[in-house]
Amino acid sequence: MRQQAPHLTAPRPPIVVLCESTAYWDQLTEAALYETAAGRIVLAPGCNMKQPHPLWSDLKRADRLKAKLGELHLRKIDLADEVLVVNPGGYIGRSTQREIDYARSLGKPIRFTDPA
Repeated sequence: MRQQAPHLTAPRPPIVVLCESTAYWDQLTEAALYETAAGRIVLAPGCNMKQPHPLWSDLKRADRLKAKLGELHLRKIDLADEVLVVNPGGYIGRSTQREIDYARSLGKPIRFTDPA
């Protein structure tokens, strides 16, 4: 049962975490929009490492950050009530599959934007 903050009258909205390959960043943004409009709290990747940025311009630094972000995303799955896999054309990459497997191990409901 969800806890309710004492000053709020409605129960907490469901929390959904978005999982996807950052190759589909635009589709991820669109899914976040629709999930938010549907009244869900959205957790999503916060970095698109496919776009140039000083935080990951150095290869060693990028590798460390990628590992850190992967673990952080698993913690987001821990917090979520459900998972939405953004998988245009049914594509599921290795990292996304790892996240799906983790979510399944926790018994989290999983939805897909496209048939997998």
